[in-house]
Amino acid sequence: MRRAVEESVLLARAYLSRVCEPGSFVLWTFIERVGPVEAARAIRLGVAPLEVMSLTAARRSSADAASDLDAAERHGARLVVPESDDWPHVAFGALERVAGPSKPGVCALVPPTALWVRGHADLARIDARSVAVVGARAATPYGTHVTAEMCFGLAAQGVAIVSGGAYGIDAAAHRAALAANGITVIVSAGGVDRPYPPSNATLYERALENGLVIAESPPGSAPHRSRFLSRNRLLAALGTGVVVVEAAVRSGARNTASHALALGRPLMVVPGPVTSAMSAGCHQLLAERVIGAILVTGWEDVLSVVGAIGEVLPEDGYVPHPAGDLRDDLDQLEPTSRRVFDALLLRRYLTAEAISRRSGIGVLDVVRTLPSLILTNLVESGASGYRVAKRVQAPR
Repeated sequence: MRRAVEESVLLARAYLSRVCEPGSFVLWTFIERVGPVEAARAIRLGVAPLEVMSLTAARRSSADAASDLDAAERHGARLVVPESDDWPHVAFGALERVAGPSKPGVCALVPPTALWVRGHADLARIDARSVAVVGARAATPYGTHVTAEMCFGLAAQGVAIVSGGAYGIDAAAHRAALAANGITVIVSAGGVDRPYPPSNATLYERALENGLVIAESPPGSAPHRSRFLSRNRLLAALGTGVVVVEAAVRSGARNTASHALALGRPLMVVPGPVTSAMSAGCHQLLAERVIGAILVTGWEDVLSVVGAIGEVLPEDGYVPHPAGDLRDDLDQLEPTSRRVFDALLLRRYLTAEAISRRSGIGVLDVVRTLPSLILTNLVESGASGYRVAKRVQAPR
């Protein structure tokens, strides 16, 4: 049974999401320190810290939380907050771990104050079986073809496809997931009632069939350039991994890729023709060996990287158990064990140090957690480390 969120908390977070632009480290730390209700009260009365007042001065008197909540209801949307049961705590926990001040005018890697959500999919579970797919708006036929095949295959395996609802690679990713009758999530740069580009309005509506449209800004908000940049951190956080299909050397896709690396998400890159300017950014990411980008060419490659979420590939005469069996086992794990398990791969053994880097959990805690996962037959060990056990698979 879901817990009801107090109306005072909903009103406070609705107000806070309107009064300041997304991705503010100053506002996030203030809310963390005093709580959303007190933060909203202090801003309204003009008694918040000077830095907070400076960020919120333009809207603190005009912001109307009740009107925004009414507008959301008219558009079939709801406000999801960190106090809600359906808040994606695991995904945004990664943002909390790396949170810190940013350069002036640059969005900080901080969790959102709240999310405005349309659709009936379970937001809290999206991040457990998802891949964020980003790339060029001016996509080539090669890029859209690769994206469509890859996302159709992933969606057919039960992996949610997360993208930004824009032209090009974004649209190809969403449409392929819908064609597979899978789940897709559009993370909008404006309000949930402001599809961008407007010509993709039908795609936004179709995404609601099995998935979600989510936004950090309240209903009616325009998709300003800064909101596209702040939106990219949510794409990176909500995906178990991030795939870049086509990207110029300087692009929003590369911005999302940098967020993925900062959050410890696997960064996967599809190579393109060496003559294509649309793939130059992809090739640059692959050439920068220090960042550890993984070359992928199809859904099977992607699934082998993020398969630790329970969606495993047939291997050595085995096929997966029904998804529900594994989910029941995983639901019983305490949070640290679940994060360690989610960091593992199916086909490749990882050292405790590698698991630590992928999960964000200290090496000592990883080492302490692995024996219990082995005892429950969720993990198997080998000479070179640990991987998901074949116990999660069944003979043909």
